[in-house]
Amino acid sequence: MTTTAGIVISAAVEGILDEAVVRKLITHVGATPGDVYGKKGKAFLRQKIGAYNQAARRAPWIVLLDLDCDEHCAPPLRNAWLPAPAPYLCFRIAVRKVEAWLLADADKLAAFLGVSRSKIPTNPERLDDPKTAVVNLARASKRRKIHEDMVPREGSGRREGPAYSSRLIEFISSQWRPEVAALHSESLARALRCISRLARICV
Repeated sequence: MTTTAGIVISAAVEGILDEAVVRKLITHVGATPGDVYGKKGKAFLRQKIGAYNQAARRAPWIVLLDLDCDEHCAPPLRNAWLPAPAPYLCFRIAVRKVEAWLLADADKLAAFLGVSRSKIPTNPERLDDPKTAVVNLARASKRRKIHEDMVPREGSGRREGPAYSSRLIEFISSQWRPEVAALHSESLARALRCISRLARICV
């Protein structure tokens, strides 16, 4: 009999930060991350969603995207994209960005960024723009390297610093606790439950 650890779950995501999150979640439930596709933005995922759904008729898949400001809540966006998901597809939406899931582990993120725990928003899913919230936390950091890596340079025209994603990927892989964050993020809790069920039904 195949063990849960032997279950390989493929994925499709918007970008490299989402890839790190998905890999962490799959490992957290005891399965093995497979290939991760997409990583070219939301529009590319939308173009390919039919193909990913078709693949999930035969093998376990997770597709993760950000809610952003596309809809007021996740269900309308989910129905617009994929009203009939395949049996082995876990189609999840981060409210409103995957950064909210990282903010939900407030103690660890505060320590990583070098900011006071009190500066971390208490309800990250209520934020209009969790990414900006993370950048602003980095701006308040006591650590020069965090500020340099994650805060955009003046006049750059960018929303984040040059190593913003790299720093958060480091946090995800070494310190982020999905089970703790899920206590403060309903969309993350739903994603964990979905991936856990997927790992079990595919055994």
